[in-house]
Amino acid sequence: MKPLEPGDARQAGKYRLVAALGEGGMGRVLLGVAPDGRLVALKQVHAEFARDARFRTRFRQEVQASQRVSGAYTAAVMDADPDAETPWLASVFVTGPSLKEAVEATGPLPVESVRRLAVGLATALAEIHRVGLIHRDLKPGNVLLTGDGPRVIDFGIARAAEGGAELTGTGGIVGSPAFMSPEQAESRPLTPASDVFSLGGLLVMAATGRGPFAGTTTAQLLYNVVHAVPDLTAVPPEVRALIEPCLAKDPARRPTPQRILDFLGPVAPGTRPWPPAVHELIGAQEAAVRTVLSWPAPPPAPAPPRRRRRWVPVAAGLAAVAALAAGALVAVKVTGAGAEVPNANLDPVSLDTLRRTDPCRVLADVSVGGAGTLKAPNTDYPDIDRCDYRARSGATVTLRLGQEFTVLNAQPPGNLDGRPVVLSTVGGSTCEATLRLPAQPGLGVTTVADTCEFAQAALGEAVERIREGNSRFDLPPGSLLPLDPCALVEPATIGRVGTGTLTRMRDCEWSGKPSAGLVFDRTADVPAEGTPVDLGGVTATRRALGESCVVTWRHRQATERLAEHVRITAGTTGGDPCDTAVAMGKALIAKLPKP
Repeated sequence: MKPLEPGDARQAGKYRLVAALGEGGMGRVLLGVAPDGRLVALKQVHAEFARDARFRTRFRQEVQASQRVSGAYTAAVMDADPDAETPWLASVFVTGPSLKEAVEATGPLPVESVRRLAVGLATALAEIHRVGLIHRDLKPGNVLLTGDGPRVIDFGIARAAEGGAELTGTGGIVGSPAFMSPEQAESRPLTPASDVFSLGGLLVMAATGRGPFAGTTTAQLLYNVVHAVPDLTAVPPEVRALIEPCLAKDPARRPTPQRILDFLGPVAPGTRPWPPAVHELIGAQEAAVRTVLSWPAPPPAPAPPRRRRRWVPVAAGLAAVAALAAGALVAVKVTGAGAEVPNANLDPVSLDTLRRTDPCRVLADVSVGGAGTLKAPNTDYPDIDRCDYRARSGATVTLRLGQEFTVLNAQPPGNLDGRPVVLSTVGGSTCEATLRLPAQPGLGVTTVADTCEFAQAALGEAVERIREGNSRFDLPPGSLLPLDPCALVEPATIGRVGTGTLTRMRDCEWSGKPSAGLVFDRTADVPAEGTPVDLGGVTATRRALGESCVVTWRHRQATERLAEHVRITAGTTGGDPCDTAVAMGKALIAKLPKP
């Protein structure tokens, strides 16, 4: 959970907004308080959807249907305003980590917990299907583990985005590839049986820690969903008999939610359905909510609200940042007593420095805290700003540069060269140490390790090496990733005045009307779908999305399977938004380095 920023709205309808919970492909989720004191999870729809009249019509229809869902294992929709300038939907707020976060933090669930999960999910789907809805995006992040059972969230929303939203980058498929059904992967008509297939995938993940299908790219993953046999080798036999028919390729062969409930039979009564470690996460989140509700509201600013386009996983959906909110910092030295700050060749927390730094080179062949020499075993990871290191002793360190961070189970802050270090623990098994970036306080330099002492030592080592590194850790020549996207576009190109707003290190937005966006990224090299367009010697693809348009192209091949890409989005209140996006592309090409 993060404090609202000065320019963020403080009210949506009758709900007072107090904190940011996270983001998904369709919108931003905020913690709100109703006039009667009840808490709500309020989702604000992203602007690109709000500008699409067809989306608003579908959204209104799906909200009306979802408000009829009232099952015990769903987070009921309380209120909505599909006609607001920023459409929103408010659901009952419940505390609990998502299934994804719980399994990542505490490991696979025991068999009895998987059975309870299956009962809750089948009951929720029966209620969702009863009112004529299909969830369409049943995934580990959309299932919360609360103190008395699971809760399914975000039902009835995915359909509103069909036909005009670029959520997955694979051509309009709405859903999560690892957990969608074969018919959904092939964009065929869906029935409630599609959700049952997703339920089977969730149970595999809950029981084993991974999904039933693997793939190094989205395209390969989707192919395996459609054609491959699911990997159930690690699934306990007690639940495998249930999971197998759910994952049948033929929708007609899958059981209905009621058949699943009949198969499972009654569940023994109990007040703690999950392992103790999961209930500890629930307790930590409840404490975090109490802290957030005590925060003083920051003064509003005249700047327009900021939003982000991509979902950033919020660890366990909440974070305890009481120490930061209180402003009482307990200093824990990362550097040794009396250590001198080295001559500042580079600012290790500046955006310019971090954009050009390869995280897999910073801590390579370095010994931290007596753990042994660190190696970077996976340098082909698509996330250019993260690298996982491992020592021969078994110790591991993850380094993240300029990424968003979330505080869970806040610890007394540390101190590095006079800057406060944010410390938090995840599931009692790892610790994150973060230096905030002065220019973007929501971003930081973060190290993740088994203990806070080790994480702080690694952070100190990383910061010192970046400062003294000069060009030792630079990305290769020809890379566009070190560039500031906001500095490369002339406002007149998009019919605007003034510079854009940097939302991440390599994401720039021009909000208002017309709107535009420019993103530099390194991702799996999957061909983009759309119409070819010549930008002056460079072939790109363009795709119209209602009143907006997306133009993308590959700048350079970074590794065998990863490439650097450029993505431009443009919206307009009149004319063809693709004309604006193509004009931006043509003006930008000459300013990019030669690959």
